[in-house]
Amino acid sequence: MSDALPAADGRLRCPWGLSTEDYLVYHDTEWGRPVHGDDALFERLCLEAFQSGLSWLTILRRREGFRRAFSGFGIPAVARFTDADRERLLADPGIIRNRAKIDATLANAKVLAGWEAGELDALIWSYAPDPADRPAPRALSDVPAVTPESTALAKELKKRSIRFVGPTTAYALMQACGLVDDHLADCVARGRDSP
Repeated sequence: MSDALPAADGRLRCPWGLSTEDYLVYHDTEWGRPVHGDDALFERLCLEAFQSGLSWLTILRRREGFRRAFSGFGIPAVARFTDADRERLLADPGIIRNRAKIDATLANAKVLAGWEAGELDALIWSYAPDPADRPAPRALSDVPAVTPESTALAKELKKRSIRFVGPTTAYALMQACGLVDDHLADCVARGRDSP
């Protein structure tokens, strides 16, 4: 038995993607599709950290505000942010004004600015599990919150001074960026642009 449910168009999708139009668009066009590039992955890493303890919908609806506030998540640009920028961010109603998450984002940019081009992309993607070893989930209960790969990725990022990324956040990143395909077996989006 599958947990996939029909949307208004009659096609089956993961149930979480049906609760709002924002989720439906994100589910159908972004979630689970491969993301590459250091800045693009830095953005996803930051947004997953900001989501910690909140609904993803909260982040999704403020994503453009985050992009404006953080210079499009260009690593070199964010690495140059000053204390004045930090204060600006703490006062910006277009983002989540959490001091610890803002500080982690700024610190992470400074660390990543010292990495070689492509190093973040290569590191994150090196933890993608073999899709052949992962059966398609039929029910939401088949989708883990943490995996050995996400635990190892979080540990490696921490070792390299990247903050605010635990195993659960690392797994959410892996799902969102297409390192794993956790669309349900009967979901219309399953297998699109798989790694």
